[in-house]
Amino acid sequence: MSSKLSTLYTDLVRAFTSQPPDLAKSGRLLAELKIVLIETGLLFPQDDYSEKDLCAARDILEIGAFWSIRTKDVPSFDRYFSQLQTTLPHSEREFPIRGLNLIRLLIQNRIADFHTTLESLPLPADELGANPYIRHPVDLERWLMEGSYSKVWNAREEAPAEEYKFFVDSLMGTIRNEIASCEEAAYQSLPLKDAATLLFFKSQSEVLEFAKQRGWQVNLTEGTITFSQKGEEKLEIPKEKLIANNLAYARELEQIV
Repeated sequence: MSSKLSTLYTDLVRAFTSQPPDLAKSGRLLAELKIVLIETGLLFPQDDYSEKDLCAARDILEIGAFWSIRTKDVPSFDRYFSQLQTTLPHSEREFPIRGLNLIRLLIQNRIADFHTTLESLPLPADELGANPYIRHPVDLERWLMEGSYSKVWNAREEAPAEEYKFFVDSLMGTIRNEIASCEEAAYQSLPLKDAATLLFFKSQSEVLEFAKQRGWQVNLTEGTITFSQKGEEKLEIPKEKLIANNLAYARELEQIV
């Protein structure tokens, strides 16, 4: 390992594992290290390299993947994940990162890619459920298909790693917009409290901000939300049933909590 690579690698590990992590410094070091990996041929290793060099390259890319999530840069995570799919040694971070990639595919609604990636994992089928990092996205996908959005909401608190919460939050943003579209098509108005419960918001301020983004009219005196009318446009889905089912899920969750 070159002295430059060794020094930068040590600085990166120190910056990223500090409490709290120094994300700004980590980003600068990752940019420098990417250049060094290219110059040394370790970014896409083809020749024979020492185990120490390969492990250092792997660690740098894995830290880059986690850094991307913590800085909410999904395209960057995608690039780091792709660069990890080479002949680098395995590590304990492998399945946490593979699980994050599966959730990324869910967020992007790439369901076919999700199942293809799941089937190609280096794990026997009967061991997938035993790995918490893989079980989490598998459960999320099933709940999404079932429309069990309350379970998706709960999954944030059950995330096997902190980085998973970012993707679950992104997923909930998509779910909220889908539910909101159903509300707009099914009803002229709803009680403010019911809308908050249905959309999985914990505070009135969150509902008001979301309503503003959607162009809804809020009457705080009467405690109601009136939805914007969109002409004759209709959604070809069982709107009333979906609204009722999800409101029931949310109310059941409130009782449990």
